[in-house]
Amino acid sequence: MLDSSIPTYADLVAFGRSRGAILVGAAATTAAAGLGLKLPAAQAATGGSTLTFPELTKIYDETHHVADGYNADILVRWGDAILPGAKPLDAAAQSAASQAGQFGYNCDFVGYLPLPLGSENSDHGLLCVNNEYADPQLMFPGMTEDDAKDKMTPEQIAAVQEAWGHSIVEVKKTDGKWAIVPESKFNRRITGTTEMLISGPAAGHKLLQTSADPTGTKAIGTGYNCSGGVTPWGTVLSCEEGLSDTFGGDPAKSADPALLERYSYDGSDYYGLARINERMQLDKEPNEPNRFDWVVEIDPYEPGEAPVKRTALGRMGHEAATCVVNKDGRVVVYTGDDDYFEYIFRFVSSGTFNPADRAANKKLLDSGELSVAKFTEDGTLTWLPLVHGQNGLTPENGFADQAEVLIKARLAGDVLGATKMDRPEDIEPNPVTGRVYAVMTKNKKREAGEVDAANPRAANEYGHILEMVPPGEGKDSDHAAAAFKWDVFLLAGNPAKPEQGAKYNAATSENGWFAAPDNIAFDPKGRIWIASDGATDFDIADGLYGADTLGDGRALPRFFFACPLGAEACGPAFTPDGRTLFLAVQHPAEDSDDLANLTTRWPDFGPDSLPRPSVVAITKQDGGEIGG
Repeated sequence: MLDSSIPTYADLVAFGRSRGAILVGAAATTAAAGLGLKLPAAQAATGGSTLTFPELTKIYDETHHVADGYNADILVRWGDAILPGAKPLDAAAQSAASQAGQFGYNCDFVGYLPLPLGSENSDHGLLCVNNEYADPQLMFPGMTEDDAKDKMTPEQIAAVQEAWGHSIVEVKKTDGKWAIVPESKFNRRITGTTEMLISGPAAGHKLLQTSADPTGTKAIGTGYNCSGGVTPWGTVLSCEEGLSDTFGGDPAKSADPALLERYSYDGSDYYGLARINERMQLDKEPNEPNRFDWVVEIDPYEPGEAPVKRTALGRMGHEAATCVVNKDGRVVVYTGDDDYFEYIFRFVSSGTFNPADRAANKKLLDSGELSVAKFTEDGTLTWLPLVHGQNGLTPENGFADQAEVLIKARLAGDVLGATKMDRPEDIEPNPVTGRVYAVMTKNKKREAGEVDAANPRAANEYGHILEMVPPGEGKDSDHAAAAFKWDVFLLAGNPAKPEQGAKYNAATSENGWFAAPDNIAFDPKGRIWIASDGATDFDIADGLYGADTLGDGRALPRFFFACPLGAEACGPAFTPDGRTLFLAVQHPAEDSDDLANLTTRWPDFGPDSLPRPSVVAITKQDGGEIGG
């Protein structure tokens, strides 16, 4: 429980709320003093941020950079052999078979799960990494982003499909350095061709049945695995962020063109998969798309266990799926639908978490209530249940049963009148305060007449972060409550340019501002770490920033890590002791037209090296906690 003398969100809001400003820095201190409250001692002593690292300057070049006093070592790269008998990347001889035994492409979400299961070992564990998508023009010579799908051979297309999905590697820290454990029994690839189960309310539904799977309970493959989460029972939730452009065929000839359109399935067949697999043709296998865009649960401790698509969490372009055990024992999952004007969702399990029964816990995500967020001007957030037969979710409106409500979760959000957001990305509960932070990466399509309190800027090119506050504090927070409070934590952009409308702590330096926030994580002290994806549009590096969420350093970002040219930072993940930070560097050199015109050959820099998405392990040179 937090010290009752520390000012809560509700205390500060009661002291003086302004929709047009953020109560941070000196204003927060003044408010606290006026309430007779104290700030955390570490923050009060510093007069600002508790993060003590020397801030990076706005550097952007062919390699990565980390704050002085830290090491950022390459841990694992695309193409590294991780399975028994696998060979390392041979740029001239890539194949589906070789890629299936190698670490996947474009790493995104990173989860660290200690070994043994149930421990908090911070020196030995399993690294579970999403591999979101592939860049054929940076894998194979002689093609560009525009013509790759037509130029790729069937073997190259098959290799691409094996390059995405999820990679699991055992990692160990020895003498202060991290390394993968080659050919570990835990090392594993889950790809676009892996068989997996479908569970929950929509399993077996007619809209999931295909000619290859008339039961509607077994799917082939996963893809576009963006962010994710780790469950309290030690499994990983890998999020499928909308596979719409991986299908070909004519959507107008499908059984439900309107549903395909609402989920952006247009037959574009970006990777040419429909050329080699008929099930990826919308007009020939119309239900196949409905078997994607789910949250996939993976047990990294059980390599022989099939992944499971959990339909109770709804179908959408999932960015993340982060878990918290509510004070009543139920499990709550927060997830965002990462597209323009889409929604924020929450799942609350019917059953309760039992630390002594892992097998039972692994069924918790099959039964519960999915709801969608509605934000109002007065600072109230209401969760609207997606329950068949209620509030317009009826057969007359296209929802025959609860399964269809979940399969058509976007349409259900439309009917319920949920708040249309600026591309919801990561949504994470702070393990110290209980407050929940929701990232809106940007929305250039929002017009002036569409602005609302939770999305306060038209043509939002910069993004923002909301703070959602359930009743209670810390571990006593009620994440299952029907209503929360909320406010804006920060508005990204360059504060030196007033027309951008950026709002941070007044002490933010010229290096601390950023654009396009994406993934976030919290260190053991409850400080937020923000990864960006799209700052390169403003000629600055994407990277990682740390900030306090309380006290004088609240919403005061400090620049910690810079990505190389063309890359974004993804999936920050801490070890339990806070002394290692794993970070994915995705799509280096993606600003290049082709392999003949590379902006960087990161991380190897050989004369013929391919750019290789990689995970870095960041440690402090004195062995201390990340951030200080």
